[in-house]
Amino acid sequence: MGDLVHREGPTGLKFLKNVPGDMVIAQSCTPVPIMGVAKKLGVSDEHIDLYGKYKAKLDLNIIEAMKERKLGRYICVTGITPTPLGEGKSTTTVGLCQALGAYLNKPTIGCLRQPSQGPTFGIKGGAAGGGYSQVVPMDDFNLHLTGDIHAITAANNLLAAQIDARMFHEATQSDAALWRRLVPKRGGKPYLSPIMIRRLKRLGIDKEDADALTAEEKARFVRLDIDPSTITWRRVIDTNDRFIRKIVVGCGPKEKEKIRYTGFDITVASEIMAILALATSLDDMRERFSRMVVSLDKKGGPVTADDLGVTGALTVLMKEAIKPNLMQTLEQTPMIVHAGPFANIAHGNSSIIADQIGLRMVGPDGFVVTEAGFGADIGMEKFMNIKCRYSGLKPNAVVLVATVRALKMHGGGPKVIAGLPLAKEYREENLDLLDKGACNMQHMVKLALKFGVPVVVAVNKFPTDTEAELKLVRAKAIEAGADDAVVADHWRDGGLGAKALGEAVVKASAKESDFKFLYDLEMSIKDKIQVIVKEAYGGKGVSYSKLAEKQIANYTKLGFDNLPICMAKTQYSLSSNPELKGAPTGFTIPIKEVRASVGAGFLYPLVGEMSTMPGLGTRPAFYDIDIDTKTGKVIGLS
Repeated sequence: MGDLVHREGPTGLKFLKNVPGDMVIAQSCTPVPIMGVAKKLGVSDEHIDLYGKYKAKLDLNIIEAMKERKLGRYICVTGITPTPLGEGKSTTTVGLCQALGAYLNKPTIGCLRQPSQGPTFGIKGGAAGGGYSQVVPMDDFNLHLTGDIHAITAANNLLAAQIDARMFHEATQSDAALWRRLVPKRGGKPYLSPIMIRRLKRLGIDKEDADALTAEEKARFVRLDIDPSTITWRRVIDTNDRFIRKIVVGCGPKEKEKIRYTGFDITVASEIMAILALATSLDDMRERFSRMVVSLDKKGGPVTADDLGVTGALTVLMKEAIKPNLMQTLEQTPMIVHAGPFANIAHGNSSIIADQIGLRMVGPDGFVVTEAGFGADIGMEKFMNIKCRYSGLKPNAVVLVATVRALKMHGGGPKVIAGLPLAKEYREENLDLLDKGACNMQHMVKLALKFGVPVVVAVNKFPTDTEAELKLVRAKAIEAGADDAVVADHWRDGGLGAKALGEAVVKASAKESDFKFLYDLEMSIKDKIQVIVKEAYGGKGVSYSKLAEKQIANYTKLGFDNLPICMAKTQYSLSSNPELKGAPTGFTIPIKEVRASVGAGFLYPLVGEMSTMPGLGTRPAFYDIDIDTKTGKVIGLS
């Protein structure tokens, strides 16, 4: 093996000339104990909870303990419109962090989303990066980690169970019976818990003494009168399972035929996940849980988690999950892994709390590098307009990941299909396709500049890329207004392969930025959607279904029109048509439906069909996953 070693990194990691599989690389390195990583960041023992040797949770009190520290520079990694294979944003994020930390000696923390087990066992595989730019232990990263997603599953399903249970009890009991059971006597007097007093105040009943309520007030209090046809809250599980997308509940004899149709989503699609990612504190998370709207009542008013009495219990189930998880890269750069909301129906970014802690820990000379899901038109747009709006943080630079492969696809290359070999146009030099497809990258560069933030293009290098192709991509990026465009080979060479990229990011982020949002919250729902379609996608206009028109009118009436917009559309095109590549113009975006995540704090218009529960393919990734029972090592994870 010695003659195959290409070089040895500063932390002792051996780089092989022929890059082996991700799992082989991950298991070839022994991470340093995570307590050592924490100590270098200035974290005291009281602010860290160990989960084994190599991962830990960070206490939220770190923010208060480090409040006097100035913030580091804030970098958002995004990408062009991807192929179904992905263009390596996570790998680039890790590689850039390793370059800044291990080779440029800058205090650096990376922030990544936690992956769902659905894709891990499905087709996509894990999300820890790849090659010599990975988060380790890779199997821990991709499987369970510290149980945050399981906590979300438990909390989400507790609320779902309470919705059906409350409808059942209201349908089978009188007002007096409901009052007796909901407000039991303690010390001889009926007791109203704090969450019940909050409900009374929302009803306009300013009383805390249960005995002071009139019969009419008691009836209003005990009856939520949920309209079953308006229930939007579904059960979740963190597994790809197409057969529970639509289910029937209430079929048992004891449920007295209280049957209704519902379904399961994958856990990362839960609004609770979106709230975890957007909350700024434990208090804020609880407040957001209380505002979650699960249905309307029969008069058209919102029914919330607080009305159902479950807010405190949800917060208790999530009290550990709100603490970010500390890990490390192959080259010992700290990584904070926290939250993993969908990038279409939610905002697709890791948590605000992770970024807040990271920016304090690295200090004014350091860098926090965070990744936004999908392309810049989706993940970065939501990072800027939603995440930064709620966090109050301002990015210092954007890194836009591009590949020769994807740009050729945008130039009219053959369809790229996961699991099938790439066509020869992608394996051989083709400057014509590349030149035609560069418009997609240029559109994304110009979009980032609209937010007033400098842009560096990272050209993620593949073995089949030629020098002429890489030179053309760089020229097209600079032409569009990028500060720089740098070829990065971090998959093969770790942080050293992204050192030039790191230097470009250091230079660009030192500039004065003029950060701004694309729209004001005071604008109407339709006006905000129009801005996103024209400015982020390059479209002409928007069309609305009758249902969407009705929902917009209702949200405006309920006071939800001042929320930001989280567009749910395909990641494979700037338009609503996934087959339309490049940088199309003149198209109209059709809005089929508009849903509300009031607790998370956004409205999400649906552009066409959006699946919130993936299915398993013919040959899922789990066929290759096993464990060596002698060593305990995981096999086949990628």
